Amino acid sequence: MKHIVSIGHFLNRGVIMGKIPTMQEARELLKEYNQDEFHLKHAEIVSGVMGYFARQYDPEHVEFWKLAGLLHDLDFEKYPEQHCIKEQEIMREHGYDEALIHAVASHGYNLTVDVKPEKFMEKVLYATDELTGLIGATALMHPAKSVRGLSPKSVKKKFKSKGFAAGCSRDVIRNGADMLGWTLDDLIARTLAAMQSLADELNL
Repeated sequence: MKHIVSIGHFLNRGVIMGKIPTMQEARELLKEYNQDEFHLKHAEIVSGVMGYFARQYDPEHVEFWKLAGLLHDLDFEKYPEQHCIKEQEIMREHGYDEALIHAVASHGYNLTVDVKPEKFMEKVLYATDELTGLIGATALMHPAKSVRGLSPKSVKKKFKSKGFAAGCSRDVIRNGADMLGWTLDDLIARTLAAMQSLADELNL
């Protein structure tokens, strides 16, 4: 019960009323709606990045942050036209708590939904999601084909190249940095460090 109350206090939403799944339960749900290895790996990357930041800023709730990262694109593969909309429905059908649903959906703010990132954790998810894709694409251009040898300067250079990894929204990344009150350079450096910490675990 103490764990439940502490999460509720952290989210300023009172005591958690719905279900907070385990990581295993969340992975099973993710795989029910996603079969593409790219999507599954992206979910694990974002989850790992969220865990990295949680250990710095909110160490009591690392798993909650990781869950939000893991489930953020739950509906994208099967319902791309209803992204961040359908996943709310799916998660509610499973009885998941509204705090987790809000966190997951908020990364689509002003893109597919009007659910605004409010908590620091939600802003981190919003800011880093697209950036992980850009960093991953940059790594593939590196001789080592890995994030290990990348520098923030290399990522920033690719960020400025509009034709490179065009699907990774620069506007979202910039807006995310602004939401957090960080410079773009700081966001890039921190997210790259997060991904480098996952290099061995996720073969990045």
